[in-house]
Amino acid sequence: MAMRRDSIALLLCSFSCATPPETKTDTATSYVDFRTPGDVQAGGVRMIELEEGYRVWTKRFGNAPMKVLLLHGGPAATHEYMECFESFFPKAGIEFYEYDQLGSYYSDQPEDQSLWTTERFVEEVEQVRKALGLDRSNFYLLGNSWGGLLAMEYALKYQDNLKGLIVANMTADFGKYAAYNKKLRSELSPEVLAKLEEYESKGAYADPAYQEIVVREYYNRHICRVPEWPEPVARSFKHINQDVYVYMQGPSEFVPGGILEGWSVWDRLGEIRVPTLMVGAAHDTMNPAEMEEMSRLVQKGRYLFCPNGSHLAMWDDQEVFMSGVIGFIKDVHEEKFP
Repeated sequence: MAMRRDSIALLLCSFSCATPPETKTDTATSYVDFRTPGDVQAGGVRMIELEEGYRVWTKRFGNAPMKVLLLHGGPAATHEYMECFESFFPKAGIEFYEYDQLGSYYSDQPEDQSLWTTERFVEEVEQVRKALGLDRSNFYLLGNSWGGLLAMEYALKYQDNLKGLIVANMTADFGKYAAYNKKLRSELSPEVLAKLEEYESKGAYADPAYQEIVVREYYNRHICRVPEWPEPVARSFKHINQDVYVYMQGPSEFVPGGILEGWSVWDRLGEIRVPTLMVGAAHDTMNPAEMEEMSRLVQKGRYLFCPNGSHLAMWDDQEVFMSGVIGFIKDVHEEKFP
């Protein structure tokens, strides 16, 4: 059917004058649209130079208003066992940074014991924060084990720079950790205890046979309960800087000591006023009841319990751990906390 010329013109105008459809933001593209300083891009990896002249390794994932810096355990383990966050944080739209502290495998490893103090590591975290451009509007600090200790110490000095704090599987008192460790050790069989004492009496903590007993009888129960340890966990343990670990923590999980002996911020937890998540696990080397109590001692606390988890609950109770941590970050970000 033929149309009149004026009708055709009106129809064309209705198309050309209409408001163009709103362009939807591709959140996936936005998340990966970031650059690190410098002309050469290296998949988010950036070496940050410290005031002492040493460099530490970091790797960025994502571009988002919620930004998390991960603090690994040890002391002097590596970011590698925390690579599991790569399977969860991007889907949740959380920007995060893996980071090897000074002395750890991917960072500089100076042979200077004067560097291995909690106070200096706190200052290192602050230098990393500044270099990464994180601030109180977006900065979440997540520490596991020794990293949790470091996170609490950082918050006590620099909490004005924090949006939120997550302490995973670390009590606020080294003596409490040693006491609970002793309790868990007492639950081993008499035969195993006798073998451990045989090696320990000779100071043979580095003996492969002693290490094999510790891993089989203790680590597999209380460090990571995944029947075959995930490759990133095994890789991280392989890369531990034993010199730093022994100096700060002691020669064995069963002989906690080193310069951390006597450390405690238990009586100072009430000074922490930023939103804080404490994570405990049923089979942890840390008493989960203490982690729950710590969540009540800080000013704005929440507790996450992992019923199937151990010290690395991020691996052996993964869904509970990750959903709880992500939920906390989003609640703080959306001002739904506490």
